[in-house]
Amino acid sequence: IFFQDHVYELLNTIDACQCFFNIAVNFDFTKNYLELIITYTSVIIMLSRVEDKKVLVGMYNCAHEMSNGSSDPAYPRLAQMFMEYEQPIKKLTEEFGPHTKAVTEALLSLQMLYPRRNLSAEQWRSAQLLSLLSAPAAMLDPACCDTMACEYLSLEVMERWILLGYLLCHSSLNTNLSSQELWKMALRSGLYLTIIRDETINIHKITEDYFDGLKGYSKRIADIKECREHVIVNSGAIHRERRGFLRNALKELVKVLEDEPGLLGPKVLFVFMALSFSRDEVLWLVRYSENIPKTKTPEDYVDSYMAELLFYMERLRTLMTKYSRVVQRYHVQYLAQFDALLLNDTMQNMYVCPEEESVLMTSFVSTLSALTIKQGKQNAYTSVSKAPLSLKEYPDLAKVMNMTQFHTKMLDNVQEMLHETSDVSILCFYPRVFEKMFSQSSEEVSMQRYLMSFPLVCSHFNQTVHQLCPEETEAVEKRSLRLCVTFLEEIAKQTSSVILEICTEQCNLNDQLLPKHCGQTISAARNKKQKKQMPKKGDVQREKPGTESQRKDRAIVTNMDKMHLTLTELCSSFSGSSDFTVFNHIITPTEFLISHLETRLTKIIVRMAHYNQTTQEIGRPSDLLAGIRAYTASLHTLSRYLSLDVTRLVKNVLLQQTQPLDSYGGQTITTLYTNWYLEGLLRQASSNLIVHCPAMHCFVNQTIENENSFRAEEYSDISEMQALAELIGPYGLKFLSENLMWHITSQVGELKKLVIENMDVLVQMRANFDKPEAMANLQKRLPAGENVLKRMTIVGVILSFRAMAQDTLEDNFISFPSCLTCDIDPALVAAIASMRTGHHNNIHCLATAVNQLSAAMFTVESKNIEQHLKEFLLVASSTLLQLGQNVENRVDSKNRDSIYLLLHMIVEASPFLSQDMLESCFPYVLLRNAYREVYKNSIITLG
Repeated sequence: IFFQDHVYELLNTIDACQCFFNIAVNFDFTKNYLELIITYTSVIIMLSRVEDKKVLVGMYNCAHEMSNGSSDPAYPRLAQMFMEYEQPIKKLTEEFGPHTKAVTEALLSLQMLYPRRNLSAEQWRSAQLLSLLSAPAAMLDPACCDTMACEYLSLEVMERWILLGYLLCHSSLNTNLSSQELWKMALRSGLYLTIIRDETINIHKITEDYFDGLKGYSKRIADIKECREHVIVNSGAIHRERRGFLRNALKELVKVLEDEPGLLGPKVLFVFMALSFSRDEVLWLVRYSENIPKTKTPEDYVDSYMAELLFYMERLRTLMTKYSRVVQRYHVQYLAQFDALLLNDTMQNMYVCPEEESVLMTSFVSTLSALTIKQGKQNAYTSVSKAPLSLKEYPDLAKVMNMTQFHTKMLDNVQEMLHETSDVSILCFYPRVFEKMFSQSSEEVSMQRYLMSFPLVCSHFNQTVHQLCPEETEAVEKRSLRLCVTFLEEIAKQTSSVILEICTEQCNLNDQLLPKHCGQTISAARNKKQKKQMPKKGDVQREKPGTESQRKDRAIVTNMDKMHLTLTELCSSFSGSSDFTVFNHIITPTEFLISHLETRLTKIIVRMAHYNQTTQEIGRPSDLLAGIRAYTASLHTLSRYLSLDVTRLVKNVLLQQTQPLDSYGGQTITTLYTNWYLEGLLRQASSNLIVHCPAMHCFVNQTIENENSFRAEEYSDISEMQALAELIGPYGLKFLSENLMWHITSQVGELKKLVIENMDVLVQMRANFDKPEAMANLQKRLPAGENVLKRMTIVGVILSFRAMAQDTLEDNFISFPSCLTCDIDPALVAAIASMRTGHHNNIHCLATAVNQLSAAMFTVESKNIEQHLKEFLLVASSTLLQLGQNVENRVDSKNRDSIYLLLHMIVEASPFLSQDMLESCFPYVLLRNAYREVYKNSIITLG
């Protein structure tokens, strides 16, 4: 109500003063007058769209009466206003009847400007609009005209003024032919007008419905129908052509200004014109994307090249911000050396200049820094009919003042000018349309380099909020960030997909060069040399590596060429902006790409291991390592396209693979290979299907009964274990070792149970080791000897595998602390401490088990390791010597020589026992004979 009172008070005052309106003469005064009318009209229309306004106001009045004891004093007037404005257009036209003359005068001042601005793309092209290269000789000349501010005035704003203005003051349409022509021209431009944000009205329908109830407006109704048909048939194509022209024009303008930013001084008007024209076309497309009329060419309302137009708008804004000091310096000199002199000359040529106006005009010349503020006051003051100095009588003075005002804005209002001419923050209220534009542009390969313009536009959405409505700031901020993140995630997703597709292709090509694929080539060469029968013509010949690079015609485009082209386009979008701000949030686009690459590369590496838990199959570590190296080499080529820390990316991914779980809780290759070596390889070794071969430093298959079984040496030889160590690193090997220790402690736990069950017999054997008869009887009382041997062998197999892994760790990570050797295995000590709460049967691993287990257990019990091992050596030697004397029991003595050698292996592998200690209790001649017998038997077996 109070807003309405102030508006009508101001309108009545303007009418009483008989103010003069002309957009080309007193631009600010005329513009503000028309904006006042349109703003008031928009408020009334929006108010009429609120469905439950009467209920809300009634409830408010009741609440006011309950809390204050009386109703709101303004309630009766507000209720009366709601009743009067049930039909808002009818009531508004009645209220604006007295103001028809002033409104019509203001609107008719657009009859020269609006047609000149509302041209087709072909006319723009013929006039070489916005081109700095069309006249090279005049490139340094300042861009000036008589109506500077009118050149970048929004076309949409003018159409809103004309159509709503003549709707309120419709009587002039029947009395003034110029008004009628201007109104019809605006009607031919579109069907919809924006009231505020995403609220629009069908101005054709509203006007036709209202005129239908008036007498003498049948011709105007016919005009509306004719204009509507014209819009439906031609409007879409006209705006499509305009957008196409503006894309090329802005591209040329940006390239020239990037090369010569000094031209921003004299040609800054071109920048604001380009931004204003482009902004109008963007808003038109947004407005009609959700209001597409029934037409035969709906594709005119879809633009998959919008990204390019938005991109060059952002580039112009960036250039203006970056080189604002260049613009300021230029216009400071221009104001002092041209505008001040021109204004002074204009004053001298004035035949009448009252004293007060003369003082004011003189202050303009002497104090140009305050010109913007004072000129606004002077503009309104000189537009009053009875003013001593009437501005309409001195058009030259008005032109100079308008030009000077524009130049003063270049000193301290550049950002406000950019906001006025290029604000597309209305896209915040059209999220569905905005996302659709992005989707359409991302499907065009040529537009992918401009996709970053969409998240950059989100950085301007903070301009939509107002300090009088702070409660909506949070909602707008969340929407802006959501849109920005959505766009960046999609760009990063597309880019990472292309990058990893290229990496996959390079990995496949690299795989063709691995030694495992050379067998067929060697076989073919050998057959050719021996003149054997060559393969038949029908047989498919395997292409040699490198064939894919051979091309007879460079015009032939391969899939790899397409992917590299796409990658170039996408990476160009990231290079445009290193970071930007959205509502105080600093956004770094490349971090989104790194995050996507990290996530997807982690999954790819795990898939490349080819682990199948059901069949217990897995890829060889060397193959996986070769694949990762191929991926890494391809990823490093990204540095050719954009500034990205690929080394950090790869290190982060590979470091996660050394842990049991990655950052997302998924399994890593450390977990997969640990599970496979424990369940696939060592379990078969425990069953003697696979045996440890000390000479080859690997595990080998015992027999080849199952052809589908894997070859153990292909997963456990030195090269494979080195590849495994390089893949999972020290941390991964530590995890593997911990799992191995868990299995060892399980076996030790079972051994401990056997020891406890037979404790009495073992104590007696220890006391009577030098009494053969007693030892023979006691030995018969130990029924679990085979069980002990089996479990000790399993422990030895696991420890042998662990030793192989640690040896490769020492080769790959020589400086890592865990590579330091120790006589006592600290990991085994820790594992046993926590319990306080090469032959066909792997028997040679028993030496490793005896040495390491005994050292670990004696350490846990704080015993003297050397002393107790000497005691063990005495007991073992005595028992073996008694075994040699027992010639009757063939079962006990059949493997006697092997047991002698096993005792020798225990002494050799122990850091606490020596050969001298062995010879003191066991004759060396027995060892020598044992070696000879075992070697002789092995020859017979092999033969």
